[in-house]
Amino acid sequence: MKIPILYEDNHLLLVEKPINIPVQADRSGDNDLLTMLKKDLKLRYQKPGNVYLGLVHRLDRPVGGAMVFAKTSKAASRLSDMIRRHVIERNYLAVVHGTPNKKRGQLVHYLHKDNQKNKVSVVSSNHPKAKKAVLDYEIIESKKGLSLLSVNLHTGRPHQIRVQLSTMGNPIYGDQKYGESRNKPGQQLALWAHSLYFDHPVKKEPIGAYSLPSSIYPWNLWETCKDREGKQTGEDFAIEGLLSYID
Repeated sequence: MKIPILYEDNHLLLVEKPINIPVQADRSGDNDLLTMLKKDLKLRYQKPGNVYLGLVHRLDRPVGGAMVFAKTSKAASRLSDMIRRHVIERNYLAVVHGTPNKKRGQLVHYLHKDNQKNKVSVVSSNHPKAKKAVLDYEIIESKKGLSLLSVNLHTGRPHQIRVQLSTMGNPIYGDQKYGESRNKPGQQLALWAHSLYFDHPVKKEPIGAYSLPSSIYPWNLWETCKDREGKQTGEDFAIEGLLSYID
C-alpha cells in the first residue's frame, strides 16, 4: 500500500493515513501504518539496521487523514511536548446526522474510557478517572439530513470527537460505537483528520499539511470534498489551508 506523503524533511514525516488500518501494531495482527512507514524509509534511503520513527499522536483505526511522525529523537521529544501543551492545531472534518442547534460552539465534557470494552463515556467532573475534553465545531453546510462540520481539538482524548458529537445529539455518520441507533452495519465512519498546523520543532518556522477524504458517500454530498492533499509553510497556511474546503 502506497502511503501519500504530505511533507518530509530530515526531522519530520507528515503523511495521509488510510482508513481502516491501525496506527501501530495491535492484537489484530493487521499491517499497521508505523511499520509500513519504517519499511518505506528503509527502502527509499537504503538505511542499514532499524529505522527510527517516533509516534507522537494517534488516529482511530477507521479514521483517515493527516498525521505527523518524528524522524529524529529530538523532534519526537519536542513534538510530544507540543502535543501535551496543546499547541499543535488539529482540524477535522466530520459528517454528522442532523443539524446542530448552533452554527458554531464549544463542547466541554469529562470522559472516562473503559479499556476492557474499548469504549468512552461522559462522566461527571468529580469522577476519579475523568479527563476533561474540549473541542470547537462549526457547521459548514447541511443537506439531506446530514451536516458537514469543521472540528478543532483543544484536547486529545480517546474517541473524543465521536463521543462529544454523539452526546450533543449529532452522532457521526457510520459510527457503530457511538451512534448505533442512527447508523447501519458496514457504513464507513465519516471522520477525517483534515489538517495539522504547528511550529517546526527544530527549524521553528510555521508548517502544516492538509488532506481531504475520497469523494465517496457521504463526503461527495459536498463538491469541495475531493481527492487532494497539500502542504504549506508560512502564516498563510492558517487561512488558505484550513479553509480550502469551503466554497
